[in-house]
Amino acid sequence: MGFVAKMVIVPLFLLPLLSSCIVNANFSTTLQGPFSPVTVPLDNKTNHGNAIDLPDTYPQLQNNVNGYDPQQISVSLSYNYDSVWISWVTGDFQIGDDITPLDPSSVSSVVQYGILGSPISYEAIGYSLVYDQIYPFEGLQNYTSGIIHHVRLTGLEPGALYQYQCGDPSIPATSAIFYFRTMPVSSPTNYPSRIAVVGDLGLTYNTSSTLNYLLSNHPDLLFWLGGVSYADTYLSNGTGSDCYSCSFPQTPIHETYQPRWDYWERFMQPLVANVPTMVVGGKHELERQAEDEVFVAYSSRFAFPSEESWSSSMLYYSFNAGGIHFVVLSAYISYDRSSDQYAWLERDLYNVDRSVTPWLVATWYPPWYSTFRAHYREAECMRVEMEDLLYMYGVDIVFNGRVHAYERSNRVYNYSLDQCGPVYITVGTGGCRESLAIAHADDPDNCPEPYATPDEEIGGFCAFNFTSGPAAGNFCWDQQPEYSAFRESSFGHGTLEVKNETHALWSWHRNQDIYQVAGDIIYIVREPERCLINPR
Repeated sequence: MGFVAKMVIVPLFLLPLLSSCIVNANFSTTLQGPFSPVTVPLDNKTNHGNAIDLPDTYPQLQNNVNGYDPQQISVSLSYNYDSVWISWVTGDFQIGDDITPLDPSSVSSVVQYGILGSPISYEAIGYSLVYDQIYPFEGLQNYTSGIIHHVRLTGLEPGALYQYQCGDPSIPATSAIFYFRTMPVSSPTNYPSRIAVVGDLGLTYNTSSTLNYLLSNHPDLLFWLGGVSYADTYLSNGTGSDCYSCSFPQTPIHETYQPRWDYWERFMQPLVANVPTMVVGGKHELERQAEDEVFVAYSSRFAFPSEESWSSSMLYYSFNAGGIHFVVLSAYISYDRSSDQYAWLERDLYNVDRSVTPWLVATWYPPWYSTFRAHYREAECMRVEMEDLLYMYGVDIVFNGRVHAYERSNRVYNYSLDQCGPVYITVGTGGCRESLAIAHADDPDNCPEPYATPDEEIGGFCAFNFTSGPAAGNFCWDQQPEYSAFRESSFGHGTLEVKNETHALWSWHRNQDIYQVAGDIIYIVREPERCLINPR
């Protein structure tokens, strides 16, 4: 980022090498904090409020392949650098009253690959599936997917650029050639050059702007922080709304329009077929079915390193990206101290070797520390159960979505400023059709009713009045809380560039700005000597 600000033109192929080793002394660091709270005034000249959906007829949403040729292609990481997942769809979805699922065994799941510059001489075989969304109510449109394929490639070299094509060569029905770069070896000196982070994308014209900005920033790794396709904001006939419960209060079940998943994955393919992408399961991915099944589309469409990270669920998992250990959690399954998720998290954190992966980053969908009225203290019970464990093991950064605004905290623990607490960053700003979060809980008359704040899908009520600090006796602060360093209502995305074992550059990029301009930029600095971590 420092090169861009000084208008130094650097060849693209040199950017990863240069950005990985340079710390720009002109940028603020968390060592200078805590910072006085900043609220960026609402800019009414930009596209605030509701976003406009891309119509089903939009060219980039169409199935533009023939027969069983692959579409909706993506790559995701396994646990370490030496393995990735390739996923795609063959055949088209069906929707209506009379649908017949495709036969997954009718087409093979094959990826042919090799290091760029060498022949494509390796081959891996995976598995395939279809899923359905069936409604036992008259007049609702049922859905069955195309054939979804997942293939795991193993034995890969670190930091290498691979080329690949997927499909079934016996038909033949194979894709064009795509490329991905593996993560570097885990060590305190090796990091991906740039990680892009954003949640709550949906499929709108603002989403299109976010995608263009992501492509321009050339990330090595992508994180979708939940709120992916927003298929659950539609009736099964494709009628959408910015507020489902407001527009459709009488539906016998919360409907979804599953083709939006297919449209979304086609739209994102130019990015995610070439950049490893990790997905967090959020509220909009629940999509509860008539038989009470949840996360069916999410768990069918994406590949996760759950088994590789010894998790029993696709909703929580971990992986390494160079010297960073990432932990993905879920607020939508049990998280209390007797739960499988908590026990897995405790084991996973215990086994992290900070001499190999100094950075520890966690992510889940609803934020614990957000000062916006929307979803204020919604996941308080999860915070009560898990915050001590994350603090004990020295989590450095937490990323969340859910709130459609940007906010970065000072280092915080249990609502108090703490130089050893994580920096919490909310980036639910991808461009979804729901309104931006604009009102703050600390604005006059904006504090929500406490018993209205819990989400029934998260469970429990733990958001009591504060018992200490400036907000003691109250449910909300009467001014921007001291733990909130920077907040802004705008669409955009963030990037994380880890420079070494102590310094990582965080940048927030707004869609209304020109490319490479940062609306918020700061070095997040680890202090391992001050903040002692629970020994392994």
